[in-house]
Amino acid sequence: MESATLAGGCFWCLEAVYELLRGVDKVRSGYAGGTVPDPTYEQVCSGTTGHAEAVQIAFDPKEISYRDLLHVFFTIHDPTTLNRQGADVGTQYRSAIFYHSPEQQEDAKSAIVGITDDRLYRDPIVTEVAPATEFYEAEAYHQEYFRSNPSQPYCTIVIAPKVAKARAHFLEKLKK
Repeated sequence: MESATLAGGCFWCLEAVYELLRGVDKVRSGYAGGTVPDPTYEQVCSGTTGHAEAVQIAFDPKEISYRDLLHVFFTIHDPTTLNRQGADVGTQYRSAIFYHSPEQQEDAKSAIVGITDDRLYRDPIVTEVAPATEFYEAEAYHQEYFRSNPSQPYCTIVIAPKVAKARAHFLEKLKK
């Protein structure tokens, strides 16, 4: 198994999509890229810890590649908005790729160059590419949030459309 750590706004959205993919063993919501040890959700939401809401993905590279995970990442969030995803605003909602190896760093940079060259977005990509540091798992009530709360308004309005988009775009990569 390998690890990927990605931040693209709300961690609930990312978790709900990545847990659908074949080759993904486990997805945990948490906090990455900050300076305060073992932060709480409230601390991260204050914007003072430097952390981003992120997911850490355990995946089998024989079944799904890191590049495939990045392709999904750039499809399900807006990498052109600085410190924001939709109505969620603050550094904790930034777009970031926290790489675990030089190969992941190169893949991340290459993906951004490819997206830019292909002009998939009108605005420039602002996704941060930084080395993975300590990942702090979020509180238990954040784990598997969409699966546990599908009728909650945020889930129906924000997360469900992203899950539907991922299912439509990545049908061949879904778990059976």
